[in-house]
Amino acid sequence: MSTTPESTTPSVPQKTPMWRTITLSTVLTALIAVVLLAFSWPALTAEPKGVALALTGPEAAVSAVQPLLEEQAGDTFDITTVDDRDAAVEGIEQRDYAGAIILGTEPELLTASANGTINQVIAGLADPLQEALDAQATAQAAAMADAQGLDASAIAAPEITLAVTDVVPLSEDDPNGSLLTSAFFPILFGGMIGGIVISTAIVGSLRRIVGVTVYSAVGGLVLTSILQNWFGAIQGDFLTNWGAFALAIGAIAAPIIGFVGLLGRAGIAVGPVVMMLFANPISGAALPAQFLPGIWGTVGQWFPPGAAATLVRELSYFPDANMLFSWLVLGAWFVGGLLLAFVGHLREQRRAATALVMSTTAATTDAAPAEQLVRA
Repeated sequence: MSTTPESTTPSVPQKTPMWRTITLSTVLTALIAVVLLAFSWPALTAEPKGVALALTGPEAAVSAVQPLLEEQAGDTFDITTVDDRDAAVEGIEQRDYAGAIILGTEPELLTASANGTINQVIAGLADPLQEALDAQATAQAAAMADAQGLDASAIAAPEITLAVTDVVPLSEDDPNGSLLTSAFFPILFGGMIGGIVISTAIVGSLRRIVGVTVYSAVGGLVLTSILQNWFGAIQGDFLTNWGAFALAIGAIAAPIIGFVGLLGRAGIAVGPVVMMLFANPISGAALPAQFLPGIWGTVGQWFPPGAAATLVRELSYFPDANMLFSWLVLGAWFVGGLLLAFVGHLREQRRAATALVMSTTAATTDAAPAEQLVRA
């Protein structure tokens, strides 16, 4: 009896309908708009508000200048009166103030170029302050001449020069701060790439935890060595900077493997969506937090890109600043991501145990009829 051989003709894969192709391609263009808005929105809405400014000097001078500053600058400055110049310098070094105005016989404007873009707002006060001092000197000379019954031009106005002092300057290796700013992006992309690659190339949540930990430590060492020892982009203690870079990379990479452990491949979106499109534009790396609208500058400091940018800058130039919050934010994201990955590991073990029990039960059930036949 002949049998008809089964057809071995390979099946032709079904093509995607044209309407779906066109619709998907059109919808994907929305991603371009989202990326554009995410990165250009802060720049379009940038307007400095609440820049901390210290003010000190004779009481009469302070009382005269402070209302003028508040009236002309609006919400640009948050002015605090301090006791003396030393208090103002200390506040700048601790990042309590972005700059300071010293009034009196030797007027002075204190700046800190290490603050980056925000320092331009402080430095921009130099010309208006000099004009105000010149006008005040002219008015005083005219008042003295009038009191003596002389012509207003009879008494020359004293020449008053406003000194501008950079309290926390940038290093000679990075005079415009561009190298320091460029140091923030390897942290972001390094953390994202590490988290994504480890999630896709390594199977097993526990192994991913080990992979992210090793990657963060070695990646932090590499970045610190290049940026500090080679480029001179960052300053301060090498080991502390290494710890900051390693923790920052881990704080971005760990949540990715954590959500992959819980959600599967969909968890990979944590990096591009949360870290790059949302957290990075409000991080204060490109634009200071004072330039962002509303509370977004503050919100950005609760995410790894913002906390890392602040921490790296302060470790380099503001060692007296309180950095506890930035360390805690990075540590929380890193540990939280590892905990999520560990939960994924426990779920993997539970699934494996369940599969083993089911296979054992199935094998026992299949073996029972055979045993009955043997006994019969």
